Amino acid sequence: MADPKGFMTTPRQDWPRRPVEERVRDWDEVYVPGALLPIIGKQADRCMDCGVPFCHEACPLGNLIPEWNDLVSREDWWRASDRLHATNNFPEFTGRLCPAPCEAGCVLAINQPAVTIKNVECAIADRAWEEGFTEARPPDRLSGRTVAVIGSGPTGLAAAQQLTRAGHTVAVYERDDRLGGLMRYGIPEFKMEKHHLERRLEQMRAEGTKFRTSTAVGRDVGAAELRARYDAVVIATGATAWRELDVPGRELTGVRQAMEYLPLANRVCEGDLRTSPLSAAGKHVVIVGGGDTGADCLGTAVREGAASVTQLDIYAQPGTERDEDTEPWPTYPRIYRLSAAHEEARELGTAPAADADARLFAASTLRLTGDVDGQVRSLHLVEVDAQRRPLPGTGRAVPADLVLLALGFSGPDRTDGLIDQLGLELDPRGTIARDASFATNVPGVFAAGDAARGQSLIVWAIAEGRAVAAAVDRHLTGSSRLPAPIGPYDRPMAV
Repeated sequence: MADPKGFMTTPRQDWPRRPVEERVRDWDEVYVPGALLPIIGKQADRCMDCGVPFCHEACPLGNLIPEWNDLVSREDWWRASDRLHATNNFPEFTGRLCPAPCEAGCVLAINQPAVTIKNVECAIADRAWEEGFTEARPPDRLSGRTVAVIGSGPTGLAAAQQLTRAGHTVAVYERDDRLGGLMRYGIPEFKMEKHHLERRLEQMRAEGTKFRTSTAVGRDVGAAELRARYDAVVIATGATAWRELDVPGRELTGVRQAMEYLPLANRVCEGDLRTSPLSAAGKHVVIVGGGDTGADCLGTAVREGAASVTQLDIYAQPGTERDEDTEPWPTYPRIYRLSAAHEEARELGTAPAADADARLFAASTLRLTGDVDGQVRSLHLVEVDAQRRPLPGTGRAVPADLVLLALGFSGPDRTDGLIDQLGLELDPRGTIARDASFATNVPGVFAAGDAARGQSLIVWAIAEGRAVAAAVDRHLTGSSRLPAPIGPYDRPMAV
């Protein structure tokens, strides 16, 4: 605890964002470059080094947060990086993309703004790359065992890196043409520039991990053939089967899934396309779904030059303070949060129908209507109560030339044939069933991440990857020294 009075003398200060008018004209990250390091030492000083640090419990990775806060305060960046990477393979990803349940569990958050844990984490990760603290760590010797990891999202990459470092020969199979899963084509560039992903992939290659892109297991290579070729298989394909909107007019042209829309915008940033075939430029856009994916669509549509953008959230607008009766500390509360995309929409006035930012709360879609050519033109909605029952007299229509469905995901995609070819059992939710050691009903086949857990956060995905790696290592060698931060049945803290 570098400054025992830091939490009393220093107010919370977040990494400042670039001005809205500037950042919506490009696809660079929204934060002011270089503005974090001058403030982060004092922010780390606010950590109280609690006797029982609930930030540990709130984070499934078990990040040693008070330790690296203290080291950052003392500007000991090498040791801070060492402590951070002891529990997290990819802190520059979580430092940008995780909603920070650790901050909700910060003891200081009982009656003050929490420590900026996420910002400190990001500062350490970026400084580690700048100072060369992230050298490749190839194993001293090989075990002679082989592992196939299917899926290159955060779960698959974490599992692959852990198993490679343990001495196993690991090959990662990815059905897309580039690695990264949703981090590559689902997360917009303005939230995480892809060079952060590329340098981790280069580190993994230097350690010995092999990658096979444009290879859908079950279609391009048989699942049974792959199982016979490797000593163990880890399925980390994510939960990419999107939920549908069952309303009249769904078949109209211009009604698309968010994960059809976002990858095309990312491909423009990658240089594959000059413009997106689904570009929002000049269109009235309505996003159905109030989560992070919807916000990603919002920020993307704003940058593409949409005429208007409105986001529908079926839940009522939450308050700005935690409800201690229903969501007591240290659980992660549902409160009103203003993402960078919503801040942009508010300042630019992208949604005339909305009250504050682009969101219409407690709004449910009734139907979609179009023109004589079958192109969507309007979305008809109604306000709902807490039980999602329509409120009489609240129906209205909003213009819509492009409707994006951001309703989340129900489980792993089965169209490639992987699940059926292996004969994997599913649980009642439609995700891959597994036992307490992450093993499926097929010997030697393990499942981790959203494909088995269901749709979750990136920090849980990485924790799953680390944990399944320990289980596979134990299966192959009889024991394991790899850390296993969570079990397959662990869940976030809740009342």
